[in-house]
Amino acid sequence: MQNHFIKIFIPLLCAFSCASHQPSNDPANEVAKDSVVLSNPSTPDSFPSGKLIKNITCKSDASQSYALYIPITKSNQALPVIYFFDPHSDGSLPLSKYKSLADKFGFILIGSNNSKNGNDYSMAENIWQHLFADTKTRINIDVSRVYVCGFSGGAKVAGYIAVNHAEIKSVIANSAALPDGTPASNFNFSFTGLAGDGDMNMTNVVSFSNDLDKTNTRHRIILFNGKHAWAPETTMNVAFEGLILDAMRNKQIARDNNFIKKYIAESKKRMDGFVAENNLIKADDECKLSINMLDGLTDEINFFKQKNTSIFSNPVYQKQLKHAQDLFATEEKTKETYQQQFQSGDINYWKTTIADLNEKAKPKTDEGAMYNRLLAYLSLAFYSISNQLIHSNQNDGAGYFVGLYKMADPTNSEAWYFSAIINARKNDSKSTEDDLLKAIANGFNDKDRMLQQQEFQSQHINFPEMEKKMK
Repeated sequence: MQNHFIKIFIPLLCAFSCASHQPSNDPANEVAKDSVVLSNPSTPDSFPSGKLIKNITCKSDASQSYALYIPITKSNQALPVIYFFDPHSDGSLPLSKYKSLADKFGFILIGSNNSKNGNDYSMAENIWQHLFADTKTRINIDVSRVYVCGFSGGAKVAGYIAVNHAEIKSVIANSAALPDGTPASNFNFSFTGLAGDGDMNMTNVVSFSNDLDKTNTRHRIILFNGKHAWAPETTMNVAFEGLILDAMRNKQIARDNNFIKKYIAESKKRMDGFVAENNLIKADDECKLSINMLDGLTDEINFFKQKNTSIFSNPVYQKQLKHAQDLFATEEKTKETYQQQFQSGDINYWKTTIADLNEKAKPKTDEGAMYNRLLAYLSLAFYSISNQLIHSNQNDGAGYFVGLYKMADPTNSEAWYFSAIINARKNDSKSTEDDLLKAIANGFNDKDRMLQQQEFQSQHINFPEMEKKMK
């Protein structure tokens, strides 16, 4: 393919997760970003508890809305809150996944319906200003315990808000670190990084956590078996436990010895399971996690410190660690090869490469996880290139990379949506409709985007029938 396709790729891949504008350190912006005054709500609205409300309109801006879940609790006191940012502006998605945890831990959950990939950080700032101002006056929130959580591009939004707003006490970053270009520093919030072992962003999350080791920021990383997705409930449960333990350590809530004992028992059980599987890297990770979680709370931390020392000195652990480091090096080298092939590779190269990756990704091994990450990396790369070429009306190049996108990630709704745009530009209504149906079958449900897509206006498409099929 021609080189001009690639000149736009590298910066776009870095910026894809959220936006093209980095957080500003300009003092002129300080008033705007800190203009939300922390105060307890005087007359909260009567929203029901135990019910997921998918759409609440902000009073100050009717174009903005959020999903809400208030936990079932006997207390009338203000409750801590976690704000969620989904990359596809689906505020109710993470709330539906974690509302049982909200009941368990007593957290209010709020999800933005406006934050999404493609917004720049000025838009993220505007969303946060309206979201926080609206919710803290309408919901009985404990403003001393405000947390943010996001997935992928949403994790970068959450990180941006935490970096720029002192009211945020912790960030849970799922499948991404802080905004691109934000160095590890002594932050005023704790950082919890989550990632699946098959997630193309896992190495980024691990690398950022390692950089935080050189700072005073309290941080932890929790890896799970999975791909690029919101973490499973069991993993998010541990992340939520970290928020509770942080609040105890910071004397925001009373020390709960039973809670601490239960966490210790569960952590030891997880660690014993990893040892039984001879997975000493995960056992060591569990030790490090608990050392972080229990710091300053209990002498039981010494058990995990001793276990950590014992595992580290084990030759089997050293061998497994060397193997993991070698896989990471191979992964980075392979990505460099792919970047060269984005310029010179032909369709046969990518057919062979993608087929090989799919085969090698099947085993439930460390190698299999690496090949899953590489497949996900190609999906993101092909998305980024396709998106840029579509927006610049380079239709031939866009068609080529959209074809690769569908090949690398055939169940990704965005790949089929892009394909529908290309076919609409060819004035092929039948193929356009077929691609939209495949996009919907794979989870596409943005009715407004589909109806407003300029390319589809002149096509003979049964939109009412399409909308019926959306979940």
